[in-house]
Amino acid sequence: MLKSYYTIKENGIHEIDIKKSRFITNMARVTNEAAAKTFIQKIKKEHYQATHNCSAFIIGEQNEIQRAHDDGEPSGTAGVPMLESLKLMALQNVVAVTTRYFGGIKLGAGGLIRAYSNSVSEAAHAIGIVRGTLQRALNFHLAYNQIDLVQNYFDNSTYQIDDIQYTTDIAITAFIDSQDIAQIKADLTDLLNGQIQFEVGTERFREVLVNSNQSH
Repeated sequence: MLKSYYTIKENGIHEIDIKKSRFITNMARVTNEAAAKTFIQKIKKEHYQATHNCSAFIIGEQNEIQRAHDDGEPSGTAGVPMLESLKLMALQNVVAVTTRYFGGIKLGAGGLIRAYSNSVSEAAHAIGIVRGTLQRALNFHLAYNQIDLVQNYFDNSTYQIDDIQYTTDIAITAFIDSQDIAQIKADLTDLLNGQIQFEVGTERFREVLVNSNQSH
């Protein structure tokens, strides 16, 4: 079963200009090939006057569905570079359509490959890339004199406190990868000498924005 994935934050659009040609990239989250094809047709209809509407998509937990289309550009200069760009970013369940309005200056094969590849990578980072991880909400209550110990624990952990409510006691929520729940509970129980009770939420994917300057 899939434990984590990368994808775009939301559907979006981004444009770059290269030697007077406009490269407009539309990206969308999709879960099946039919949805990807519907999105491609929608963009082609919107930009029916464009020189080319090239596309690529990756779908499936194991990236089992991969398609690329040059839409009239020289073979291998558009769709495949777009697909390779998606793969390089490890994105899943994503479709990209790059619309080109020709500006009168030919780019050559190498220039086209770079243009279509960059159009997709720049669009993905402009829209935002998220990492989805299978996590559970770990909820617990503390006495006020315990908070420093717990905050110090999370300061030195790969996880962080997501929410703190100060009432008669302190209610804390942290989201933890499912496989680490038992260890975190054991650590906190030991830290607080057993003076703690937990409520564990259901398992679900939680998406967190990835810094576009970080590799993944």
